[in-house]
Amino acid sequence: MTHQVHAFEPPERFVAGTVGPPGERTFFLQARGGGRLVSVALEKVQVSLLAEKLEELLTEAQRRFGVDLPELPAAGAADNEPLDTPVDEEFRVGTLGLAFDVDTSTVVIEAIAVGETEVEVALGEEDDDEDDEDDVVEPDEDLDRLRVRLTPQETRRFIERARRVVNAGRPPCPLCGQPLDPAGHLCPRHNGYHR
Repeated sequence: MTHQVHAFEPPERFVAGTVGPPGERTFFLQARGGGRLVSVALEKVQVSLLAEKLEELLTEAQRRFGVDLPELPAAGAADNEPLDTPVDEEFRVGTLGLAFDVDTSTVVIEAIAVGETEVEVALGEEDDDEDDEDDVVEPDEDLDRLRVRLTPQETRRFIERARRVVNAGRPPCPLCGQPLDPAGHLCPRHNGYHR
């Protein structure tokens, strides 16, 4: 089976965004460039972790390689536009990879599709065949991926937008921290009474 690598090095635009009302949002990473538009779906926690780890990567690049980190983007320079349409999901992200390319002083982000690994379990049989080691395939080798290369300034803009998108959801319950639905929720701190 062939896999596709959607490479944007560099993209015209790379953002995190959502589709749907709070509580039912679907999160996407979207890259645009060269007349192409690629959107990949992922979980809210993945967007949050991506922003956090990108910030750590920039800090480490500055410490180890002396990379000049840009100032935080001004409020007026922020990209608050919605996702480009149509938002067609290419794949769902299973793994995110980050790297810093010292030669070009760019951040490389790679979103890899969820793998469809099949686990075969043979009951009552022992597998003594050691020749199977040649058949082992790396889980990420044949999966679709989105690869984006960003400057530190573009990375900072991405981080700020990703954080805004994550925080724009439902407000947390002041007692338990779980998200509040418009109709309230069953708060464990109130012994399950509707709050």
